Amino acid sequence: MKTPMQEMLEWVRATLPMDLDTPRLIEQKIESMLEKEKEVIMDAYNYGQQIPPFEYAEKYYDLTFNTKEK
Repeated sequence: MKTPMQEMLEWVRATLPMDLDTPRLIEQKIESMLEKEKEVIMDAYNYGQQIPPFEYAEKYYDLTFNTKEK
């Protein structure tokens, strides 16, 4: 599953000509927002937990949304 920001980054890379400055700036901004999006998802996961431990939030994110090769 991909997050909306991951889908947007994929679309920018596939659609816009990367030899121009504007698409590169858009790509850089999206990449910087991916970490913030991860934090929001983890906070929402933790907020939905009724009891600790909260350390599963990052594992949930990685299993559900992390598309990077390890």
